[in-house]
Amino acid sequence: MTQQNAPARTRRPWMSATRCLLAFVAVYLLAVWTPFGQRAENALFGGEGARPAWIYGWSGSAYGSSAMPPLEHTALPTLAVGTALVAAVALVRRQWWLGGAALGVIAATVGGKEIARAVLPRPDLVGARESLLETSFPSGHVAVPAALALAAVLVASPRVRPYVTAAGMLWLTVTAAAVLATYHHRPSDVLGTTLLACACHLLATRLLPPAEVPADARPPRRLPAVALTLSAAGALGSVRRIM
Repeated sequence: MTQQNAPARTRRPWMSATRCLLAFVAVYLLAVWTPFGQRAENALFGGEGARPAWIYGWSGSAYGSSAMPPLEHTALPTLAVGTALVAAVALVRRQWWLGGAALGVIAATVGGKEIARAVLPRPDLVGARESLLETSFPSGHVAVPAALALAAVLVASPRVRPYVTAAGMLWLTVTAAAVLATYHHRPSDVLGTTLLACACHLLATRLLPPAEVPADARPPRRLPAVALTLSAAGALGSVRRIM
């Protein structure tokens, strides 16, 4: 076989659904089950409470304020409206495979979060604030923007896809900051949910028939890395403001 006829090597993405799931398990074991991980997360929360955080006024915690979706009691309505919009866009664009994959990402992320919350045991947290003692891994509020943003990228048209990506990642970052700033979740809860959503997104794109994924839809394969980076930045940025 000549060099010209040799099959081209396909470059495998460094992030895959399996690696995201392994990272999900690693975050859970290190942050939840080890004293070192528990102390590291406890140290990020200061004693003044959430009021100094810039996101406090948008979280619904302030007196008389309305919660920014999907915080407080707006999570389920936001999820329902977002899922309906994703399905509607897929129907209008007649992207049946991409629409099915997008809805699968939403269902798998939210369903996986519920299963993980019910199945994964959580030991008693040592030295944590009272508001952070209950089972919260992974975060349900972060699952909503993570799932909807990654699903919307799949069904969006090429022209608006960059704007959808930017808006979705900004929404994810702000939500991640809010749930930590208000002491509703720990950093591991946020990262665990984002990893779960990324795994579902990568698996969906992997299972799609190659003919159904246009060339301009390939870049979102790098989106999980962006989602993880921004959610981590929002999480750490928020807790730094309340220390």
